Amino acid sequence: MEAFAEIVAPTSWRTVDLISDLHLQAADQATFGAWRGYLETSPADAIFILGDLFEVWIGDDAATLPGFEAQCAEVLRTATARRPVFFMHGNRDFLLGPAFATQCGMTLIDDPTVLVLHEKRWLLSHGDLLCLDDVEYLRFRAQVRTPEWKAAVLARPMEERRALARSVRAQSEDRKQSPGMVWADVDAGAARDWLHRAHAATLVHGHTHKPRKHDLGDGLERIVLSDWDAAAHPPRAQLLCISAAGAQRVDLR
Repeated sequence: MEAFAEIVAPTSWRTVDLISDLHLQAADQATFGAWRGYLETSPADAIFILGDLFEVWIGDDAATLPGFEAQCAEVLRTATARRPVFFMHGNRDFLLGPAFATQCGMTLIDDPTVLVLHEKRWLLSHGDLLCLDDVEYLRFRAQVRTPEWKAAVLARPMEERRALARSVRAQSEDRKQSPGMVWADVDAGAARDWLHRAHAATLVHGHTHKPRKHDLGDGLERIVLSDWDAAAHPPRAQLLCISAAGAQRVDLR
């Protein structure tokens, strides 16, 4: 059985922030501004972004042209000049590649990854792989994560990719509004299995937009990160700060 990837924090790291599901897009300047302000002022020694930083990512070449993606790249460059920033792919930004990460100074990490910090092992994931009841999505995920599929999409003209992204977003919104729609949650048994394999007691993930702590029994738990929406009422912009004292939610607005 293949071991999970592992990051051992240097002793100089006192606090680490974890965020996910910001779904940044040009049409939502409130959330973009909250994210930029957070990165400019965060005292964290490292920041981990656990997927869906962007509502959609159409390819790293988009950030080489003037526009929203280039603005985000500049924000990230400024942030990574101050401390390490790690990025894990989500279901909306899995096309983000090494070119953009290098442009911004970010480090790409596997899903899942174990973070060893303050003599404790924290298992980090976006979370979608553990939603076992969402069979249709997991089948789609397996298809679009293949090198062949990604290469074929990225070979299309940029405007065609933007149109495809708009179509995917519209389908997602339609699905959310479907009568009787029930979103799959993380499977508790699968989460416990991952934690046993990782020799960890706590799983931290996003994806489900259902922030809370779940007791998995036998001293195991999973902590769900909040999504961000600074234009909501009330606004949502929350991080999880891990320190020697443990994990604490911090509301930024």
